[in-house]
Amino acid sequence: MPDLEALKKEAAVRAAALVVSGMRVGLGTGSTAKYAIEEIGRRVAAGELSGVVGVATSEASDALARSVGIPVEALDPRPLDLAIDGADEIDPGLNLIKGLGGALLREKLTEVQARRLIIIADHTKLVQRLGEKAPLPVEIARFGFLSTIERIRKLGLGGRLRQPGAQPYLTDNGNYIFDAQLPEDAVPAVLERQLKGLLGVIETGFFLGMAERAFVATEDGVTELVKEVGGKKWNRNLYTLKFFLTLVLVIVVAVLGFRACNSAIESLHFY
Repeated sequence: MPDLEALKKEAAVRAAALVVSGMRVGLGTGSTAKYAIEEIGRRVAAGELSGVVGVATSEASDALARSVGIPVEALDPRPLDLAIDGADEIDPGLNLIKGLGGALLREKLTEVQARRLIIIADHTKLVQRLGEKAPLPVEIARFGFLSTIERIRKLGLGGRLRQPGAQPYLTDNGNYIFDAQLPEDAVPAVLERQLKGLLGVIETGFFLGMAERAFVATEDGVTELVKEVGGKKWNRNLYTLKFFLTLVLVIVVAVLGFRACNSAIESLHFY
């Protein structure tokens, strides 16, 4: 029986191999992302990397990065070259649910600025539809949280306030998390807009169209999944290409038609 934990570490090492000197790197949060931070720190200490700066997605990741020798900066408007993180669910299009570790807001704020988002996970995180196994974490304001939860429930979502002990779970930002159960017919992009439009909702654990690739630990080894060519970004480029080709065709037809008309007129003048 393969050691899944060892394979997760191997997946993290492969993701960390994408880091080169001089990069600003988003550092994810969670048990799998921890391996990537440790590997980047090892490479820095070994002199394999220089000038690498991390931007942490949680206080825990910040502390870990500093402990292994990675300089850490606060998030600012400059883009990140790369971000490496885990995921709670990965669908066939590399759309994600994240946030069971409680860092979804900082993760999304950081990773939306990354030129490339690399995911590391094990095969249990692969699903056919988002919400199949994991709840959708929704970060909400503490003030009036019961009213916010009621508004969420009116969208047809079940779930509960995250409360591991006597008190509700508190994020690094001082907010609560509602773990929403998604119906089978939920459309993530639509639900994302609906949730973000609710008063009291700060962020959701949907990470849609953001990941470039995923290194997944399976019983047969580490598998690399790459975003399909038919993804959103490609479609946008394809539509642009189609528009350009159509425009060229219209111009060609117009020119040929103009020449045909001129020839017809000249023929009439001749006779």
